[in-house]
Amino acid sequence: METFITIYSISITIIAYILAKKIYMKYPSPLTTPVFLCTVAIISTLLISNLHFEDYVVAKDIITYFLGPATVALAVPLYKNRAIVAKYAIPAISGIILGLAVTLCIAITIAKLFSFGLNLIQALAVKSVTIPIAVEIMSLYEGDANLAAAFVLITGILGTMIAPWIMDKCHITMPFARGIAYGTIAHGLGTAHAAQESEFTGAVAGVAMAIAGIIIALCFPVFYSFL
Repeated sequence: METFITIYSISITIIAYILAKKIYMKYPSPLTTPVFLCTVAIISTLLISNLHFEDYVVAKDIITYFLGPATVALAVPLYKNRAIVAKYAIPAISGIILGLAVTLCIAITIAKLFSFGLNLIQALAVKSVTIPIAVEIMSLYEGDANLAAAFVLITGILGTMIAPWIMDKCHITMPFARGIAYGTIAHGLGTAHAAQESEFTGAVAGVAMAIAGIIIALCFPVFYSFL
Protein backbone atom coordinates (compact mmCIF):
# COMPACT_ATOMS: atom_id res chain seq x y z
CA MET A 1 0.00 0.00 0.00
CA GLU A 2 2.81 2.37 0.89
CA THR A 3 4.53 1.71 -2.43
CA PHE A 4 1.30 2.40 -4.30
CA ILE A 5 0.84 5.73 -2.46
CA THR A 6 4.42 6.73 -3.29
CA ILE A 7 4.02 5.90 -7.00
CA TYR A 8 0.64 7.66 -7.03
CA SER A 9 2.09 10.78 -5.40
CA ILE A 10 5.01 10.93 -7.82
CA SER A 11 2.64 10.44 -10.75
CA ILE A 12 0.30 13.27 -9.77
CA THR A 13 3.31 15.56 -9.27
CA ILE A 14 4.71 14.83 -12.73
CA ILE A 15 1.29 15.06 -14.41
CA ALA A 16 0.47 18.31 -12.58
CA TYR A 17 3.77 19.85 -13.71
CA ILE A 18 3.36 18.78 -17.35
CA LEU A 19 -0.19 20.12 -17.52
CA ALA A 20 0.72 23.33 -15.67
CA LYS A 21 3.61 23.98 -18.03
CA LYS A 22 1.39 23.47 -21.08
CA ILE A 23 -1.23 25.82 -19.66
CA TYR A 24 1.43 28.46 -18.94
CA MET A 25 2.86 28.18 -22.45
CA LYS A 26 -0.60 28.73 -23.93
CA TYR A 27 -1.94 31.27 -21.42
CA PRO A 28 1.06 33.00 -19.76
CA SER A 29 0.09 35.04 -16.70
CA PRO A 30 1.00 35.23 -13.00
CA LEU A 31 -1.93 32.93 -12.15
CA THR A 32 -0.84 30.24 -14.61
CA THR A 33 2.75 30.03 -13.36
CA PRO A 34 3.64 26.30 -13.19
CA VAL A 35 4.80 26.46 -9.57
CA PHE A 36 1.53 28.04 -8.46
CA LEU A 37 -0.68 25.75 -10.54
CA CYS A 38 1.25 22.65 -9.46
CA THR A 39 0.93 23.57 -5.80
CA VAL A 40 -2.81 24.11 -6.08
CA ALA A 41 -3.31 20.97 -8.17
CA ILE A 42 -1.26 18.68 -5.91
CA ILE A 43 -2.84 19.95 -2.69
CA SER A 44 -6.32 19.64 -4.20
CA THR A 45 -5.61 16.10 -5.41
CA LEU A 46 -4.28 15.03 -2.01
CA LEU A 47 -7.38 16.43 -0.32
CA ILE A 48 -9.72 14.73 -2.78
CA SER A 49 -7.77 11.46 -2.39
CA ASN A 50 -7.93 11.82 1.41
CA LEU A 51 -4.15 11.62 1.65
CA HIS A 52 -2.17 13.46 4.32
CA PHE A 53 1.08 15.30 3.75
CA GLU A 54 2.87 12.51 5.64
CA ASP A 55 1.75 10.15 2.87
CA TYR A 56 3.27 12.47 0.28
CA VAL A 57 6.60 12.94 2.11
CA VAL A 58 8.25 9.80 0.70
CA ALA A 59 7.43 10.85 -2.86
CA LYS A 60 8.60 14.39 -2.10
CA ASP A 61 11.93 13.07 -0.79
CA ILE A 62 12.46 10.96 -3.92
CA ILE A 63 11.73 13.89 -6.21
CA THR A 64 13.89 16.38 -4.29
CA TYR A 65 16.77 13.88 -4.27
CA PHE A 66 17.32 14.78 -7.91
CA LEU A 67 17.44 18.48 -7.09
CA GLY A 68 21.13 18.24 -6.19
CA PRO A 69 22.31 16.77 -9.51
CA ALA A 70 20.01 19.14 -11.40
CA THR A 71 21.51 22.14 -9.58
CA VAL A 72 25.05 20.94 -10.28
CA ALA A 73 24.14 20.51 -13.95
CA LEU A 74 23.37 24.23 -14.10
CA ALA A 75 27.10 24.85 -13.78
CA VAL A 76 27.59 23.72 -17.40
CA PRO A 77 25.80 26.68 -19.08
CA LEU A 78 27.34 28.94 -16.44
CA TYR A 79 30.83 27.78 -17.44
CA LYS A 80 30.04 28.17 -21.13
CA ASN A 81 29.04 31.79 -20.50
CA ARG A 82 31.78 32.56 -17.96
CA ALA A 83 32.91 35.63 -19.91
CA ILE A 84 29.48 37.25 -19.44
CA VAL A 85 29.44 36.29 -15.77
CA ALA A 86 32.86 37.84 -15.22
CA LYS A 87 31.86 40.99 -17.08
CA TYR A 88 28.78 41.64 -14.96
CA ALA A 89 30.01 40.15 -11.67
CA ILE A 90 30.29 43.43 -9.75
CA PRO A 91 26.92 44.88 -10.86
CA ALA A 92 25.32 41.50 -10.14
CA ILE A 93 26.68 41.22 -6.60
CA SER A 94 25.77 44.86 -5.97
CA GLY A 95 22.23 44.16 -7.14
CA ILE A 96 21.92 41.11 -4.89
CA ILE A 97 23.15 43.04 -1.86
CA LEU A 98 20.83 45.97 -2.60
CA GLY A 99 17.86 43.64 -3.11
CA LEU A 100 18.47 41.84 0.17
CA ALA A 101 19.00 45.15 1.99
CA VAL A 102 15.63 46.36 0.74
CA THR A 103 14.07 43.08 1.91
CA LEU A 104 15.46 43.48 5.42
CA CYS A 105 14.43 47.14 5.60
CA ILE A 106 10.90 46.27 4.51
CA ALA A 107 10.75 43.50 7.12
CA ILE A 108 11.79 45.89 9.89
CA THR A 109 9.41 48.62 8.71
CA ILE A 110 6.42 46.28 8.51
CA ALA A 111 7.28 44.80 11.90
CA LYS A 112 7.47 48.22 13.56
CA LEU A 113 4.27 49.49 11.94
CA PHE A 114 2.19 46.49 12.98
CA SER A 115 4.01 45.65 16.22
CA PHE A 116 4.82 42.11 15.12
CA GLY A 117 6.34 39.62 17.54
CA LEU A 118 9.99 38.57 17.38
CA ASN A 119 9.31 35.21 15.70
CA LEU A 120 7.34 36.86 12.90
CA ILE A 121 10.03 39.50 12.35
CA GLN A 122 12.73 36.82 12.12
CA ALA A 123 10.67 34.81 9.65
CA LEU A 124 10.14 37.90 7.47
CA ALA A 125 13.87 38.61 7.50
CA VAL A 126 14.81 35.23 6.01
CA LYS A 127 11.90 34.88 3.57
CA SER A 128 14.08 35.37 0.48
CA VAL A 129 16.60 32.60 1.15
CA THR A 130 16.20 28.90 0.55
CA ILE A 131 14.43 26.86 3.25
CA PRO A 132 17.49 24.92 4.61
CA ILE A 133 19.34 28.19 5.29
CA ALA A 134 16.26 29.89 6.76
CA VAL A 135 15.58 26.94 9.08
CA GLU A 136 19.21 26.81 10.23
CA ILE A 137 19.24 30.54 11.00
CA MET A 138 16.03 30.17 12.99
CA SER A 139 17.51 27.31 15.01
CA LEU A 140 20.54 29.43 15.90
CA TYR A 141 18.39 32.33 17.11
CA GLU A 142 15.59 30.27 18.69
CA GLY A 143 13.11 31.38 16.03
CA ASP A 144 10.12 29.52 14.63
CA ALA A 145 11.50 27.30 11.85
CA ASN A 146 8.04 26.27 10.63
CA LEU A 147 6.94 29.89 10.31
CA ALA A 148 10.14 30.78 8.47
CA ALA A 149 9.68 27.86 6.07
CA ALA A 150 6.11 28.97 5.38
CA PHE A 151 7.23 32.53 4.57
CA VAL A 152 10.03 31.23 2.33
CA LEU A 153 7.58 29.04 0.43
CA ILE A 154 5.04 31.85 0.02
CA THR A 155 7.78 34.24 -1.12
CA GLY A 156 9.03 31.73 -3.67
CA ILE A 157 5.58 31.14 -5.12
CA LEU A 158 4.72 34.84 -5.27
CA GLY A 159 8.14 35.61 -6.73
CA THR A 160 7.71 33.13 -9.57
CA MET A 161 4.21 34.45 -10.21
CA ILE A 162 4.91 38.18 -10.18
CA ALA A 163 8.60 38.59 -11.15
CA PRO A 164 8.26 37.45 -14.80
CA TRP A 165 5.28 39.75 -15.32
CA ILE A 166 7.06 42.76 -13.79
CA MET A 167 10.27 42.15 -15.76
CA ASP A 168 8.31 41.75 -18.99
CA LYS A 169 6.45 45.01 -18.33
CA CYS A 170 9.75 46.75 -17.60
CA HIS A 171 11.28 45.25 -20.77
CA ILE A 172 13.99 43.42 -18.83
CA THR A 173 14.95 40.75 -21.34
CA MET A 174 18.63 40.10 -20.58
CA PRO A 175 18.91 36.48 -19.33
CA PHE A 176 21.66 37.40 -16.86
CA ALA A 177 19.59 40.16 -15.23
CA ARG A 178 16.47 38.00 -15.07
CA GLY A 179 18.44 35.18 -13.48
CA ILE A 180 19.81 37.49 -10.79
CA ALA A 181 16.29 38.70 -10.00
CA TYR A 182 14.81 35.20 -9.81
CA GLY A 183 17.55 33.82 -7.57
CA THR A 184 17.60 36.80 -5.23
CA ILE A 185 13.89 37.16 -4.55
CA ALA A 186 12.51 33.66 -5.10
CA HIS A 187 15.38 31.28 -4.17
CA GLY A 188 14.90 27.65 -5.34
CA LEU A 189 11.45 28.09 -6.86
CA GLY A 190 12.65 31.14 -8.75
CA THR A 191 15.68 29.21 -9.99
CA ALA A 192 13.44 26.41 -11.26
CA HIS A 193 11.28 28.92 -13.12
CA ALA A 194 14.36 30.70 -14.48
CA ALA A 195 15.65 27.40 -15.87
CA GLN A 196 12.46 27.14 -17.92
CA GLU A 197 13.38 30.39 -19.68
CA SER A 198 16.89 29.19 -20.51
CA GLU A 199 19.70 27.09 -19.06
CA PHE A 200 21.85 30.17 -18.60
CA THR A 201 19.11 32.11 -16.78
CA GLY A 202 18.63 29.15 -14.45
CA ALA A 203 22.36 28.86 -13.81
CA VAL A 204 22.66 32.55 -12.94
CA ALA A 205 19.62 32.28 -10.67
CA GLY A 206 21.24 29.35 -8.87
CA VAL A 207 24.38 31.36 -8.18
CA ALA A 208 22.33 34.38 -7.06
CA MET A 209 20.37 32.14 -4.69
CA ALA A 210 23.58 30.81 -3.15
CA ILE A 211 25.12 34.26 -2.76
CA ALA A 212 21.88 35.61 -1.25
CA GLY A 213 21.87 32.80 1.30
CA ILE A 214 25.46 33.51 2.32
CA ILE A 215 24.85 37.26 2.64
CA ILE A 216 21.71 36.82 4.76
CA ALA A 217 23.47 34.29 7.00
CA LEU A 218 26.36 36.73 7.54
CA CYS A 219 24.19 39.83 8.00
CA PHE A 220 21.44 38.33 10.13
CA PRO A 221 23.36 38.86 13.43
CA VAL A 222 23.54 42.59 12.65
CA PHE A 223 19.86 42.64 11.73
CA TYR A 224 19.01 40.76 14.91
CA SER A 225 20.78 43.35 17.05
CA PHE A 226 18.25 45.99 15.91
CA LEU A 227 15.26 43.94 17.01
